Amino acid sequence: MESLGEFEAAARSRLDPAYYDYFAGGAGDEVTLRANEAAFDRLALLPRVLRGAGKLQLDVTLLGSHAAMPVLVAPTAFHRLADPEGERATARAARTAETIMIVSMASTVAVEDVAAAAPGAELWFQLYIQPDPAFTETLVRRAEAAGCKALVVTVDSPTLGARARDRRNGFHDLPEGMYCENLRDGARVRPIVMSPELSWAHIDQLRDMTALPIALKGVAHPADARLALDHGVAALLVSNHGGRQLDTVPAAIDLLPDIVSAVGGAIPVLLDGGVRRGTDVLKALALGAAAVAVGRPVIWGLAADGERGAGRVLSLLRSEVERALTLCGCASIDELEPGMVRRAC
Repeated sequence: MESLGEFEAAARSRLDPAYYDYFAGGAGDEVTLRANEAAFDRLALLPRVLRGAGKLQLDVTLLGSHAAMPVLVAPTAFHRLADPEGERATARAARTAETIMIVSMASTVAVEDVAAAAPGAELWFQLYIQPDPAFTETLVRRAEAAGCKALVVTVDSPTLGARARDRRNGFHDLPEGMYCENLRDGARVRPIVMSPELSWAHIDQLRDMTALPIALKGVAHPADARLALDHGVAALLVSNHGGRQLDTVPAAIDLLPDIVSAVGGAIPVLLDGGVRRGTDVLKALALGAAAVAVGRPVIWGLAADGERGAGRVLSLLRSEVERALTLCGCASIDELEPGMVRRAC
């Protein structure tokens, strides 16, 4: 398979239709879901020529973690719905690609087991701060003990988005014998609690709880980006939750420039949402992103061919980034700049 679209088609043919819809679907009328990809099509790359570019340099260092390319594995739930090995297979694919995997709090494999399955993998841990501070601290300690190098706090989910596909399919619970393993608390598995009371005070409490750098995922408004600096946040992930929360939020790539401007280079800004080609990666980097994170494409690879499929998705993106970077007249991702992106329509 030679494109991420082909991987999605293969995954759709293999997955239970309800599981495919869970991964593929969005909230409301799925306006934001569609916009995330369509917005990249409205942007064009303006290449430079005759620059004598040398050996390509794609490496990035983020929050103390190294990645051999500016493409990370975004946090997504329930990988065992796509492949029996679940997040273990994803972690091994990320390790082979030498990139960072953000392990979801809603992983169907415990974070300790994900780390054990891929020794040496660069892992971060995605967290929904829970109303029970003691349980939140338990999750943080487990992530620390597993070797995760950063916490990625999802902040755009005070409640769940309205996902019509899941309602139509009656998809509410994981199949028997499958659980969100990070939520085990003794003999029981807790639910993830989304709380409208989540505030900046909770971010401050989390900072007091751990020495790990904290990134916020789901920041869309420049005012919130500036507040993040005041609260000691180490990085931002510009994201609309893949169109799964508040529908009609702008596409992630359209949100990016204002967030980059708001933080003024004080902390790295990453983009999560809609990346399906290496050219999309370059557009995001040129507009100020330090890296991008991809979620659904990795799931499609996992569903299509397990660890090999997820790895192929990552290697395909890398090769596309390399080719596009060369064609743009750049040897390093640091040479990309806003003037190399134009509105195509």
